[in-house]
Amino acid sequence: MTPPRFDALLVTCEHATNAVPARFKRAFARRPGVLKTHRGWDPGAAVLARELEHAFGVKAHYGRMTRLLIDLNRREQSPTLCSEFTPHEARTALIETYHRPWREAVLAEARELCRKGLLLHVSCHSFVPAWLGVVREVDIALLYDPRRKLERETALEWQHGLRQTRPGFRVRRNFPYRGVTDGVCTWLRKQLPANRYAGLEIEMNHLFSALPARQWGDIRAAIVAAARANIGVPAGKR
Repeated sequence: MTPPRFDALLVTCEHATNAVPARFKRAFARRPGVLKTHRGWDPGAAVLARELEHAFGVKAHYGRMTRLLIDLNRREQSPTLCSEFTPHEARTALIETYHRPWREAVLAEARELCRKGLLLHVSCHSFVPAWLGVVREVDIALLYDPRRKLERETALEWQHGLRQTRPGFRVRRNFPYRGVTDGVCTWLRKQLPANRYAGLEIEMNHLFSALPARQWGDIRAAIVAAARANIGVPAGKR
């Protein structure tokens, strides 16, 4: 199998922060601790996105507020677009002034890059190491649509590269989540040609971001190195 060679890279980080705009602070007054949990954000995801920005000379699209107010990785019609913390009267405004413009900006850039060549979109996320008492035996997950040849080959090559770069790394595909559920990648697949667009979510174990700085940095470097060597992501080419 010939490794994919991309012409451009698009990076998004939907759950980059647990920040709460001042006007919504009261909504979390009784349960401020929830913002520090995985419901509030994806720890470590923004750090990886910045690493990709620096390594490949691109500018990522980041979420600017906690997903507990509105989730950029859910479609407008999703029942989980907002949470119990979202004031009902604010939902329409959050969609019109934040969610929709953010997605429109991502789509506009993706369309432009697809016109120029083959585009890889990497959506950065992280996951909790255990769920409902069951430990997840995975370090890094690559989520994609297995029906799309370009995405399937890209995920296989990236997985292979990570295992070579970091022997012993538990790198799995479409686990602990499936790559075809609601999300920005799934949405963009409906807007862009399958022979020009490959959308992958990279999910990292939360434990990484709690490691000593050097170890955590080595892991990010391995992710970048595998992307560069195995799936041909160009540096500084937009």
